[in-house]
Amino acid sequence: MKLSEIARIVDGRIIGDPDLEIIGAAGILEAEENYITFVSERKWLNFLSTCKASAVIVKEEIEGLLKAQIIVKNPLYAFSKLLKIFYPSVVSQKGLSKDAYISKKALLGDNVIILPFVYISDGVQIGSNTIIYPNVYIGEDVIIGLNCIIYPNVVIQQRVKIGNNVIIHPGAVIGSDGFGYVQEEGVYHKIPQVGTVIIEDDVEIGSNTTIDRATTGATIVGKGTKIDNLVQIGHNVKVGKNVIIVSQTGIGGSSKIGDDVILGGQVGIADHVVIEDGTTIAAKAGVMGKVGRGVYSGAPILPHKEWLRAIAIFNRLPELKKRIEELEEKIKQIESSS
Repeated sequence: MKLSEIARIVDGRIIGDPDLEIIGAAGILEAEENYITFVSERKWLNFLSTCKASAVIVKEEIEGLLKAQIIVKNPLYAFSKLLKIFYPSVVSQKGLSKDAYISKKALLGDNVIILPFVYISDGVQIGSNTIIYPNVYIGEDVIIGLNCIIYPNVVIQQRVKIGNNVIIHPGAVIGSDGFGYVQEEGVYHKIPQVGTVIIEDDVEIGSNTTIDRATTGATIVGKGTKIDNLVQIGHNVKVGKNVIIVSQTGIGGSSKIGDDVILGGQVGIADHVVIEDGTTIAAKAGVMGKVGRGVYSGAPILPHKEWLRAIAIFNRLPELKKRIEELEEKIKQIESSS
């Protein structure tokens, strides 16, 4: 592919030979000759002198660089477009596998691909251009939208609704029972979980993530949200739009996560928590109650700047303890000599 064609795809401006032939795209440390790479942070500029790539995508022109350049607003976004072109996903089988079970009461759109050992129950609806990989179970009356990818060993329980352009990675479970029990005379009794899960458009769900169905009503994951591997979302949780949830985070039942929230790895969120739009929670934080917009760290959480001050004091505790012991010893000496 010529550099001029790449520039057209990423809506960029060329510095260098527009007829330069590019055969692949790779990171700055892996790129070979006739490859294109990218630089989105200044710390990577020093690597360009030894990088073998023939072209680089940058935000601003780099004076004196002996490589072709494409100037764009967002180099990483442009690079991601090229990765899809140079390394497209390939599914060798088309159509519906004879080794899949597909209910006669299921409704499939155009160009749906069902691979071997998929189980599709009564009343399921699957939109056009969706791909279902092997060993997926889809329960009764599930609705899956257009252009979705459901990877191997995913379980989607009954009555779950999934929007368009959703990606669900291997081993995820959508719509398992919420963790709901009531104690009577010292015995825990299961509360029936009769609600559903709604996954809106453009959501991506990582491997081995679990999203529980609501007790009644719906557990909701908003449009554009991206969920990492090994995340637990409890029953009746409402996750807003464009939320980022990093690996090993757990969200307790009936919590409400606002739009554009970022949850770092291993964040623990108690039940009935409310987190306002635009909030960032740092890794390993513990969250309870209502959280106003801001950046928070620690367990339980503090505003990030306060947490940094608290950690600085915490790190000095051995020194402070030693000083207190020394002062106590001096006081004893003064008291004994008086």
